[in-house]
Amino acid sequence: MSRPVDRIGADQAGQFGPEAYEEWRASSLGDITEELERRLIFGLAGELGGRTILDVGCGDGTLVAAFRNCGAASVVGCDIDPLMVARGNDRARCDQVHLAVAGAERLPFRNDSFDIATIITVLAFLPEPEIALLEIARVLKPGGQLVIGDLAKWSLWAASRRIRVWRGEKMWQSAHFWTVGELRELVIAAGLRFEEATGAVYYPRVEFLARLMARADRLLSRVTIFGAAFIAVRATKRVNSAVR
Repeated sequence: MSRPVDRIGADQAGQFGPEAYEEWRASSLGDITEELERRLIFGLAGELGGRTILDVGCGDGTLVAAFRNCGAASVVGCDIDPLMVARGNDRARCDQVHLAVAGAERLPFRNDSFDIATIITVLAFLPEPEIALLEIARVLKPGGQLVIGDLAKWSLWAASRRIRVWRGEKMWQSAHFWTVGELRELVIAAGLRFEEATGAVYYPRVEFLARLMARADRLLSRVTIFGAAFIAVRATKRVNSAVR
């Protein structure tokens, strides 16, 4: 879910793929960060048993597999990177899991198909995130839930990424770091009802501080979202929503 480029460095920024994601999760910093982010996503998604789920920008399918392991009736993932999709299919090997090569702005699924949709650390890199949100709203069933998780604007991680841009690194030049207010406007513009927001990862991008502060992360998320490196929001498709 977190972008492994934070660990692998600018010299490899244009080359990370499934192996880089695995390397990120194998690190102490990556493991702690992913666990906190996943806890947030699952908390907002709610009960998964018997639900149909879509993960947009699924990467190598780790979240897709986790959804299936939690009892989802079927899980669909899509990503623009064929290598990621191939790795996800290798990981899943299950009739109830289907991964496809597709971008967020043009989803190859029918209207009103999914109970839950997630899009994690994807909107920050899309030139037209509002189109992606309209597409997700289209494929959600009336009453369906959308969970967005993305990079927050006011955090030490975001500050570090901006500094790296100033130093000439290209990876983060076009990335957009979000506020809750911006995400609220985005989901409302897509015809969805904004429900709630929360945050995680309040420590800087330093392994020993992540280990030290991880236990306090949930407590901090109850107090404030400011300072969180990862923010997540939940929205609902209105029952009487018309397909756009």
